[in-house]
Amino acid sequence: MRINHNPLAAVRNLGILAHVDAGKTTVTERILFATGTTHKRGEVHDGTTVTDFDPQERDRGITIFAAAVSCAWDGHRINLIDTPGHVDFADEVERALRVLDGAVAVFDAVAGVEPQSESVWRQADRHGVPRIAFVNKMDRAGADLDAAVTSIRERLHPAPLVVQLPIGSEDTFAGVVDLVRMRALVWSDGDAFEEAPVPDGLRGEALARRRALEEAVAELHPGALEEFCDTGTLSERTLSSALRELTRDGAGVVVLCGSAYRNRGVEPLLDAVVAYLPSPLDVPPVRGAHDGDEQERPADPAAAPAALAFKVHATPTGRLTYLRIYSGTIEKGDTLWDASAGRTERIGRILRVQADRHAPLDRAVAGDIVAVVGLKSARAGSTLCAPDAPLVLEPAGVPEPVVSVAVEPRGAGDTDRLATGLARLTEEDPSLVVRTDPETGQTVLSGMGELHLEVAVEKLRRELGLEVNVGRPRVSYRETVGRGVSGLVYRHVKQDGGAGQFAHVVLDVEPLADGGFEFRSAVVGGRVPQEYVRAVEAGCRDALTEGPLGGHPVTGLRVTLTDGSTHVKDSSDTAFRTAGRLGLREAMRACAMVLLEPVVEVTVTVPEDAVGGVLGDLAARRGKVTGSDTRAGAAVVTATVPLAELFGYATRLRSRTQGRGTFTARPTGYAPAPVVTPVR
Repeated sequence: MRINHNPLAAVRNLGILAHVDAGKTTVTERILFATGTTHKRGEVHDGTTVTDFDPQERDRGITIFAAAVSCAWDGHRINLIDTPGHVDFADEVERALRVLDGAVAVFDAVAGVEPQSESVWRQADRHGVPRIAFVNKMDRAGADLDAAVTSIRERLHPAPLVVQLPIGSEDTFAGVVDLVRMRALVWSDGDAFEEAPVPDGLRGEALARRRALEEAVAELHPGALEEFCDTGTLSERTLSSALRELTRDGAGVVVLCGSAYRNRGVEPLLDAVVAYLPSPLDVPPVRGAHDGDEQERPADPAAAPAALAFKVHATPTGRLTYLRIYSGTIEKGDTLWDASAGRTERIGRILRVQADRHAPLDRAVAGDIVAVVGLKSARAGSTLCAPDAPLVLEPAGVPEPVVSVAVEPRGAGDTDRLATGLARLTEEDPSLVVRTDPETGQTVLSGMGELHLEVAVEKLRRELGLEVNVGRPRVSYRETVGRGVSGLVYRHVKQDGGAGQFAHVVLDVEPLADGGFEFRSAVVGGRVPQEYVRAVEAGCRDALTEGPLGGHPVTGLRVTLTDGSTHVKDSSDTAFRTAGRLGLREAMRACAMVLLEPVVEVTVTVPEDAVGGVLGDLAARRGKVTGSDTRAGAAVVTATVPLAELFGYATRLRSRTQGRGTFTARPTGYAPAPVVTPVR
């Protein structure tokens, strides 16, 4: 079934979010199969999935790049983005969430909420994306829907609204009881399911759970509470309507269950997507800015066009720019204004995306997620709009890299090819940063983790045929103020025969507990004019790029300009900016500075007989154990560990546990390092 343009009310833009190995890509594949988009079920372990189409994804068996697909269900167009589950690729998730209206969060029925589950959930919270939950792998040994729901409630803190009761458990899992419509859905060995009455053996429990669902909904929804008080129950219509409103408001999370691998529970999940998650009409109008004024653009095909680029992908046939159209209509051949780059762009072709396959479109309207060909300057985060109705939409934030490696070409004549390849990598992935070390002259590639950098380097090799030498990974340290300084006087005086420069500033520097940087002025009597105060602040920000301990970026300080003076002829913005930069550098040398190192939370899952060795290894890596648990016969240890100590940990863990141990890690911030690196 092919639908070119659905009404906006029949469009769902959603993402699939999960911890790595929770079955997220399998859920996506079963959705495509159930909707008739594909005619064969793709398998991750066979390398036959639609969305994990990149060779590295198929080799590694994980999702690395967010992939968009489109399908139809019950008269609705579903634009779906399968996102990575590994923490190193969290920026892909962030950029996808920025353009989505809803999401399905997938959880493992045995493990429940895992570390990266929490991370992606918090990311969705920041973007205000409504979610429904799908507890997957109900056929696994140790699967427990109630335990998974408890972990959702305790670790993620939503109000879980369980709308299904599993029929059977573990290898006997055969289907679900739909608590909203009070019916059983049973899957046989084939792909189809049968609707049947609730089994007699489950009727009592189903009625009790339906009652608990009604009470939970009545507590959260005023309209449902009124009916519940009047009649003592909720009708199917009221319950469905309340679940939809609670989901879209973020007040509750509908929970379903199933086994995607065995194709059980996917059709009810699609029904829930259509019933509970919002259309583009149900979310607030997108907000942007122009000339300092905030503006709104409605989800209306007749409005002025406004679209946000969230992904760029270079293919052998051309450069694809993925867009979420928020308002208006764009057609092939249209000229749009790139408000971020300040130039015009022409739309060459518009494509409906099916992962690595594309179908041409003549136009795209508000609510669509499409790829376009022909844009030259647009990057992830660029706003494309009508030239006569400019607008800048806020892009997703780009995280700071935490791991770096030095890269150099093996061939003497490949320097230019390496520069071109690195530029292409950073264009496609904004969380990768390339810089030249000022001391060694080496090219340094920085990213979010070892795996992130491995994938980037492998991409250079596979796609460009470029062999590179890679240095040992290094972490990105920060510096902060441990003890401040007051009344630091700095005078910038320069006389070189021409126009002179004069700026006099007095600075106080103190620690800022929450990190970041804060500048304020306490100058009285106009001794430093306001325009020069702004120049001092700009200079101070310039000084934050290199700290006195090892040239690392500086964070966690407050600078107060307390006094200063000017010269009637020689003072200028440039002079005061220089005074701010050099004055703060001198002040930091007088402060007690502290070196900060990135710290991650590690969750290690190992056989119980290997716990002792794992704890000893974590202690040797300066790890601090924060918790332990037992799940399905395995021990789960949680610890905070400096990132620098985790290089090579995967190999070490496998050797200690005969290949049975696994671990995941997620960044938690920075902490003081035990030693200070030598001053440059």
